[in-house]
Amino acid sequence: MRQTKYAVSLTEAERAQLRTLVGSGMAPARMLTRARILLKADQGEGGAAWADAAIAGALDVHPTTVARVRHQVVEQGLEVALERKRPDRVYARTFDGAAEAHLVAVTCSTPPDGRERWTLRLLADEMVRLDVVETVSYETVRRTLKQTPSSPG
Repeated sequence: MRQTKYAVSLTEAERAQLRTLVGSGMAPARMLTRARILLKADQGEGGAAWADAAIAGALDVHPTTVARVRHQVVEQGLEVALERKRPDRVYARTFDGAAEAHLVAVTCSTPPDGRERWTLRLLADEMVRLDVVETVSYETVRRTLKQTPSSPG
């Protein structure tokens, strides 16, 4: 048995939890793969204690993935190693409820002179001109209108 920098040693309860998770097959594929990695990497009493290369070959993952899962379970715990990491960035919404309602109202109004209908770029420019928002891209206008349930009548 080769010693790794991050030796995974699961308790019997953790091992049972992972076996139940894998056995049910009702979790996301990424979580199931990580559970299998941990079961194979377990160097505790009754664990498989496989080497990273053997685990990677058996589960068809990259050895770096195996090392990363080992690192996470030792440093941060079993739950963190299994769960998907949430994105670090959070974007502020350009349109809140009132601004979205204003956008729909402008969209339903008559278009500017010389135009037959509103374009996304015209709507974006109009929202800025009316001081509803400081800046907005036409793509944000498109996404907002697409998600807004409305009927033409």
